[in-house]
Amino acid sequence: MADIRLTSFATGGGCARKLAAEDLTQVLKRLGPQSHAWVDPGVGPFEDAAIVRMPGGRALAYTVDFITPIVDDPETFGAIAAANALSDVYAMGGEPQVALAVCGFPRERIGLEVLEAIFRGGRDKAAEAGCAVAGGHTIQDAELKYGLCVIGEVDPGHVLAHPRLCVGDRLVLTKPLGVGVYAQAVKRGALARAELDELVRVTTTLNKTAKDAALAARAHAATDVTGFGLLGHLRHLLLGAGLAARVSAASVPLMSQARALVAGGLVPGGSRCNLDYVAPQTRFAPAVSEDDRLLLADAQTSGGLLIAVSPSRVEQLCGELARAGTLAQAVVGEVVSGPAGAIEVRP
Repeated sequence: MADIRLTSFATGGGCARKLAAEDLTQVLKRLGPQSHAWVDPGVGPFEDAAIVRMPGGRALAYTVDFITPIVDDPETFGAIAAANALSDVYAMGGEPQVALAVCGFPRERIGLEVLEAIFRGGRDKAAEAGCAVAGGHTIQDAELKYGLCVIGEVDPGHVLAHPRLCVGDRLVLTKPLGVGVYAQAVKRGALARAELDELVRVTTTLNKTAKDAALAARAHAATDVTGFGLLGHLRHLLLGAGLAARVSAASVPLMSQARALVAGGLVPGGSRCNLDYVAPQTRFAPAVSEDDRLLLADAQTSGGLLIAVSPSRVEQLCGELARAGTLAQAVVGEVVSGPAGAIEVRP
């Protein structure tokens, strides 16, 4: 098992393998939403999870997320994939409770001890979140992939849904960007041990404490920053509320070697697609370099939460995040009136 390079069993890593947002938009616009008595219609069109309103007033956040490997260690891959899936529930203000695992596994090329290690990593990370992996489904697949379908409980009066965004809200990011370029470096065998440790620390950190801080500060809305990058997920957040935003590029936290890796050309194709997707609705100041634009669009896996909170409570939120030890507590922008989904990026 020590000689297995899991990243060699995937043509791309993690959430960078998401279907391009532009392609997804083209497909979904031809399919109207399906109504059901249990499904809450008061969420955004690109929400992190569905909200299910149960008879009796209880509410659940319901999601599915799976990824290809961004690291070579099987147990670590399982933990990253689980943290990534659990994050969708946290982004809605929910608490994960039960999950089912989904896995595509190249049985003829990888031994079952690797599959066991992946499952163990996912199970233990879910257990850290207080979530039970109660079963799942596997198929034989040429490309390795693993993730979770998660159900969490959410207070129906405090769902962090996109349409609850308000003009003037400050935007606070809880993890640094750079996972996509780091994962590309892993695949190329170009990431030093210290940076690999940093990548694992960022991607295996649960967003539970960030969610708890958001609720304590009475945040209005949130999204987790994953495969569509910071700008892509911000655009989707804004579309849900029909608003626009300003972002300060210098305020966005980055992983320690993110700039150097982008300068060296280690940018996943998914990040370039993300930049192309947001470019028509995004106005970049001339001083914002191409490398900075790529980092703002970098395809994250198990990224942080982007939390929208009123100006009067942003200091409280950042204090809560700092006390909780989140990897970042950065005020990166604000919500403004303007065309739905429009973003201005200042240096």
